[in-house]
Amino acid sequence: MSTSGYERSCGTRRAMETHYLYSMPIKTNIPTDSGHFFITFTCFNWLPLIEITSGYDLVYKWFDVLKENGHHITGYVIMPNHVHATIAFKKTKKNINKIIGDGKRFIGYEIVKRLKEKNETALLNKLAAAVNNSDKAKGKLFEIWEDSFDWKECIGDEFSWQKINYMHHNPCSGKWQLCAEPALYPHSSAKFYLCGEQGVYPVLNFKMLSDFDFGISP
Repeated sequence: MSTSGYERSCGTRRAMETHYLYSMPIKTNIPTDSGHFFITFTCFNWLPLIEITSGYDLVYKWFDVLKENGHHITGYVIMPNHVHATIAFKKTKKNINKIIGDGKRFIGYEIVKRLKEKNETALLNKLAAAVNNSDKAKGKLFEIWEDSFDWKECIGDEFSWQKINYMHHNPCSGKWQLCAEPALYPHSSAKFYLCGEQGVYPVLNFKMLSDFDFGISP
């Protein structure tokens, strides 16, 4: 389908090597062990590390790991320098904060690997210089992410849709202008919610969570 035809049909819509990224403090802990959450994590100093390394697939691989462990992705937008996602976390032996921290470590390790392959020496030096002495003593070499992640618990359909709609508009708002309409941005679940077609990565409609068992999984 051509872009114009699409617009008409849619209308106005990895053991990880932890010496690279030893620890990622989480300042804002999620106090519950299951639930539906809107999550945002951001590259260090808002640098477009995801775009530079074409690291969108790394986020999708993390989503795969989440699904394998009984969780559901209900929405997402992967921006050049940050990730928004709504995730239904099932209760597991690992708390949600560690699940997200492990995801950031996996993606961060692979970003460093790709930066090295691309000979991005100046950028790697900048990321190395940003590591504080305390973390250096623990073996951390590069600062890939801002330390914390932001979250909001999505209680009820109205609030869930508010957050999903917000992130879907991110690519076409403010300084970004990455697409004319939300459904045209490839690394997003907007196409599913606005046009009824799954995008690059399939998601579960958040309205189906009423049938989701948030209890213990292996």
